[in-house]
Amino acid sequence: MEDKRKQLIELLFSNKEDYISGQELSNRLNISRSAIWKHMNELKNVGYEMEAVTNKGYRIIKVPNTISEQALRWGLDTNWFGNLINYKPTVGSTQTIAHELAREGASHGTVVIANEQTMGRGRLKRYWDSTFGLGLWFSTILRPSSLEPKNATQITLVAAVAIARALVKHEVDVKIKWPNDIFVGDLKLAGILTEMQAEQHLVDYIILGIGLNGNQGINDFHPSVQEKATSIYQVTGEQVNLNHIFQTISKEFEQMYELFLEKGFGPIKLIWENYAYKMDEWITIKTNELWEAKLLSIQNDGALRVKDEQGTEHTLYSAEILW
Repeated sequence: MEDKRKQLIELLFSNKEDYISGQELSNRLNISRSAIWKHMNELKNVGYEMEAVTNKGYRIIKVPNTISEQALRWGLDTNWFGNLINYKPTVGSTQTIAHELAREGASHGTVVIANEQTMGRGRLKRYWDSTFGLGLWFSTILRPSSLEPKNATQITLVAAVAIARALVKHEVDVKIKWPNDIFVGDLKLAGILTEMQAEQHLVDYIILGIGLNGNQGINDFHPSVQEKATSIYQVTGEQVNLNHIFQTISKEFEQMYELFLEKGFGPIKLIWENYAYKMDEWITIKTNELWEAKLLSIQNDGALRVKDEQGTEHTLYSAEILW
């Protein structure tokens, strides 16, 4: 029964611009017209909106908020990002699966996405709260043949710019916190994790992981992060369609990634600085000790440029910053 329903959705999505008749659906699925009608009602019950026109047939006009492979593809306007989508209801970590697929030869732009991660992780192996059905948790395989390993960390900043540009289109005013977070006010909305497999001067592949809080209420977060995290729902007061958010991020990232490979980091740097969190403000930096510094900019290699209280400038490639 589930297989027939999945095939029905795939047929409707493959003909999303046109109607497909009940008789054709019946013939292609080898089930009765009444079974088609029953499946249509069940799809409506889980959030799909269908249009049925006499002598024309059926078509999907709206997908549910919760993600599925078919809903993610419906409206995806990219050339290569997400051409192959590996959807899982629940996984340990999408990063782990993406690494496995990359080692097996999965193509550039392959996406691993899940409704839930039970062992989601962020930078420095910190736990990432990935509640079922309430956010976007996905990892993408990138194979940038012209990128040197020393410049691979810039992909994190490229992704941050893409996410920021995408969320602004959904009326969410965000800032980028160096090196890998998206903030609304002083609360974390999204995080980015970039991991690489490379040899000397050759990048084999990069795994770009993105976690974005979509429809959580405050009680959906673990108590340890309730005062640190937020979601699009908490910011806007409205439930969002996670499929649409994914599609917007995908398109923006594809554009920013291609700009980066063609023009270098310069154009990305300018956009990044327009979204920078606490630009020209004082921050606390933890190295061997705690010290105060003013955030000045990022460099063309993605490093953070700051100035301490004595006026001395420093370049940070990796640091724990207490924002």
